[in-house]
Amino acid sequence: MIIQFAQSHETHIKLDEIGPIMVDHAKKAAVPVCVHLDHGEDLEFVQKALDLGFTGVMYDGSTLPYEENVANTKKAVEMARKAGAYVEAELGSMGRRENGTGEGTGANDETKIYTDPVQAKQFVAETGVDALACSFGTTHGIYLTEPKLDFSVVENVRRECDGLPVVMHGGSGVSAEDFHKAIQAGVRKINYFTYMDKAAGSAMVAYLNSLEEGKPAFYSDAALCAIAAMKENVKSAMRTFALLDL
Repeated sequence: MIIQFAQSHETHIKLDEIGPIMVDHAKKAAVPVCVHLDHGEDLEFVQKALDLGFTGVMYDGSTLPYEENVANTKKAVEMARKAGAYVEAELGSMGRRENGTGEGTGANDETKIYTDPVQAKQFVAETGVDALACSFGTTHGIYLTEPKLDFSVVENVRRECDGLPVVMHGGSGVSAEDFHKAIQAGVRKINYFTYMDKAAGSAMVAYLNSLEEGKPAFYSDAALCAIAAMKENVKSAMRTFALLDL
């Protein structure tokens, strides 16, 4: 199990506040839990996560020129090794950024840059990363059109990179069938957030609509409804990922 905090999430809560809580809960969990930094955009922030005890970090230099992405990712790997943590990097672009912003519209997004498996081999050799986030047709946030995924990108990256784990970003909204195809192709980590978040919002709306006229609404009650909905949504996603014989 992996729990994540992205640098862009600082608009909701600061890493200094939520990070120690994540690490503490991970240590108390009955199953192994990795506490992971998602989409670290600068090395200073990556180091902050490592200092808090995160066991995995992602440095995302996918929007930078290749050489700069390599140089910064190598530094992130050196930093993580000193802390005993693993490193995920990204090569290629999914159009919209992690928080769903940008001009991308989904399947026909011309700003997407699919990961080049041959370049991925060079990138992994130069940086020494433990996992690689690949662009093969997914998009962050809500899909505006049905995603058309190119699973051959995953297969070829795995082959060129000697079986290196491939990470799937933009997983929310993908069909169970396509999730299974992605896993069969070589995806070994799936990032999942948007539809869990959407389930929480829908539960809060349902709570408000259920109130009798004149009855006060309480945030604490709405929050409990949201948490329960997120839990069920994540359980469903985990069952989808698990129902596959490799």
